[in-house]
Amino acid sequence: MTEAAPPLRRGWAVGAAAVTVGVYVLALWAIELVDTLTANQLDGGGIAPWRPDGAWGILWAPLLHRGWSHLIANTLPALVLGFLTLAVDYRRGLMATAIIWIGGGAAVWLTGGPGTVHLGASGLVFGWLTYVILRGVFSRRLGQIVIGLIVAALYGAVLWGVLPGQPGVSWQSHLFGAIAGVLAALWLRERRR
Repeated sequence: MTEAAPPLRRGWAVGAAAVTVGVYVLALWAIELVDTLTANQLDGGGIAPWRPDGAWGILWAPLLHRGWSHLIANTLPALVLGFLTLAVDYRRGLMATAIIWIGGGAAVWLTGGPGTVHLGASGLVFGWLTYVILRGVFSRRLGQIVIGLIVAALYGAVLWGVLPGQPGVSWQSHLFGAIAGVLAALWLRERRR
């Protein structure tokens, strides 16, 4: 039987989650400022499907945005969902983030249209969303199920963004980020008797 984390460890995870996600979002804003000051030179560093040098974008795409409105749209969901991903179990949350970041990005590189560049934190956000919604279901933890239901009620409607339709929006990033989040929730679930 898995025991709940001691209060001190839970408090550490919550603090570490807040700091980690805060630093990530501050980095997004600093990077967008640099991008703006350099006439959007960084935007080419996103995922460029099927190009060998475009695979480097898997590492950089969740840090880059196409302007301030794109970044603003991703900021609050990144803060909330990133925090919820890391706060319950910091180590598993980091592993889930890596699975979503790399796995979702690799799938975008394999499926995106030629001549396109995919960037933005939304693939990561969609992955965090599905991870938070499903981790309690896969781990059979009532508290996490409740959190997942609340998150689904608040953010679930954005999952329609996994479908193609809006020009200039990488539905592939949304779809494969969400799929990577589901897989992370399944692979990283707590094993209980």
